Amino acid sequence: MANKRYGMVIDLRKCAGCHACTVACKAENKVPDGIKRTKIIEEETGEFPNVAITFRKHQCMHCQDAPCVKVCPTKASYHTEFGTCEVDPKLCIGCKYCVHACPYRARTINPENGLPEKCTLCVDKLAKGELPACATTCIGNAITVGDLNDPNSEVSRAVAKGARPLNPEWNTKPSIFYIWNRR
Repeated sequence: MANKRYGMVIDLRKCAGCHACTVACKAENKVPDGIKRTKIIEEETGEFPNVAITFRKHQCMHCQDAPCVKVCPTKASYHTEFGTCEVDPKLCIGCKYCVHACPYRARTINPENGLPEKCTLCVDKLAKGELPACATTCIGNAITVGDLNDPNSEVSRAVAKGARPLNPEWNTKPSIFYIWNRR
């Protein structure tokens, strides 16, 4: 069987904007103060009196054609066997090429070590058959994680029904998809 390609579907109709995913990520990964590997972006749509607020979880998109991986001179940015994009701190020289190459602006620099930080999709948990911290703490059950290469997985079925990535025109082949609440 082919390698797994883990991905995530975020149902924006269920996201309450509570930031539990951001807090869980910081706690699980011991992320330093001032850095967020995942965050909630508040987006307003419509015109008065028909205005709606959407809360959108934003993070590394774990692109299969990832600009961050392409520009890394030391191969510190790479794809895992689970299809996630990761950074090997032992190989990283802190050049920040990957930070600037990411069209989603999903990487930040850790002020303690000068190296890039980003969502890892809790790949260590995936390796143990567990879900990422953000998915297990989401109060609205808005986050679904699974193997995009398995047509029977919940994430694959959601993508088949219309969940879509941010900016598909960038051709990065993201592994994070959204179900939008826009009508």
